[in-house]
Amino acid sequence: MRARSEVLETAILGILNEAPMHGYELRKQLNVLLGSFRALSYGSLYPCLKSMQARGLIAGTEGSGAPPHALSGKRARIAYELTADGKERLQTVLASSGPSAWEDESFDVRFAFFGQTDAETRLRILEGRRTRLAERLENVREGAARTRERLDEYTLELQRHGLEQVEHEVRWLDELIDTERGRGRARAGSTAPGRAPRTVAATNETTAEDEKRPGTDYKERG
Repeated sequence: MRARSEVLETAILGILNEAPMHGYELRKQLNVLLGSFRALSYGSLYPCLKSMQARGLIAGTEGSGAPPHALSGKRARIAYELTADGKERLQTVLASSGPSAWEDESFDVRFAFFGQTDAETRLRILEGRRTRLAERLENVREGAARTRERLDEYTLELQRHGLEQVEHEVRWLDELIDTERGRGRARAGSTAPGRAPRTVAATNETTAEDEKRPGTDYKERG
């Protein structure tokens, strides 16, 4: 449960870093980010928002417009935004690349915010995720080889399906890692130290300055 709440908190921080949002808008964005298979309920969202407010990571203000009538039973809409502490917390999370960033619970959310993550951290997370999946792939293959004769056709099919999913993600990660490394080489090449070629004008200026220096002897070429 702790891991899930941390993932949800990271997702909220990343979304609110782009713009303040009401709870309903935030929930829609979170459902898009986390995927339809992990649909978010208000029951998990608002306790998390309350906790983040208590820790000073976000602030909530009543939305614009006329306040609700006292007898209407409706609550004023609250817009949530990041505080300075919340922004600092987000940057700390986005700069981390340890095993928690590779796991199933958090990898998708961290990947969704790669646009806000520096290149070295992105590469470390991708490489860590690939290593973890390669280990899982090896374990699944070994398990399949040991149990193949004892399983029925449906369990074997499910096992094959899971194996193909992991293999597909490993290939996808390989492509992403190659792309990130290629960008890194391009950046390194563009910033490599080197002497800029001297222009004709610069050469002429240098020669003129040398002619003015005492003790410099220039002979006329015939």
